[in-house]
Amino acid sequence: MNTRTFSLLTAFFMLFSVYSQTTNPLLSSVINKMKKVNDYSANVTIKADVPMIKVQAVNAKIYFKKENKFKVVSKSIAILPKQGFTEVNSFLFHPKKYISVETGSQMIGNINTKIITIIPNENTNNIVLAKLWLDPINKLIIESEVTTRNSGTLKAKYSYGINKNFGLPSSILFIVDVKSFKMPKSFSSNPHKGSSKKMNNKKQGKILLSIANYQINKGISDSFFKK
Repeated sequence: MNTRTFSLLTAFFMLFSVYSQTTNPLLSSVINKMKKVNDYSANVTIKADVPMIKVQAVNAKIYFKKENKFKVVSKSIAILPKQGFTEVNSFLFHPKKYISVETGSQMIGNINTKIITIIPNENTNNIVLAKLWLDPINKLIIESEVTTRNSGTLKAKYSYGINKNFGLPSSILFIVDVKSFKMPKSFSSNPHKGSSKKMNNKKQGKILLSIANYQINKGISDSFFKK
């Protein structure tokens, strides 16, 4: 290896080392917006279309406190992917735990989103890989795709209303990997009686959340989440 080649390789690794410790500026803006929220409560309607089960729409109330306290209160069983509310956000709040790289752009509706790929820099994290489609104007997550060790791949599509300044969506459509998604135990013995072979082979399920009446930064005690 000649001196010039060695110098170029050295410069490359130094640049990569510095870059890997620097969060993408757009992602930083998105995270800073989410960090405005210390806690919230909201009403949510959950509609699930998951193979092998039949469940009516469920009304519930959700509670969140930064960084990862989350609680669902409902009279019925709520099918709700926890990763979409706490795990990803809590992970993003610690940029030293991952490398973020801009890997392209894509039109979603009328938004020219920027794609950010996120790679954890330690093997102990439940998140293996994440991709975010970000709105560079409003600093919002438009879509996400997160692969975890415990629950396979979870895709989500976000819509926003009056609370977009806090990065809080008015609806979320989750697309789950049926084989990996952990269903509540109550559904394990309640298969959809009218399911066909085609339904049995269906690999994806959908869970739509419509969220309203946010109460933001009103103060929620830690003890509330332990009840």
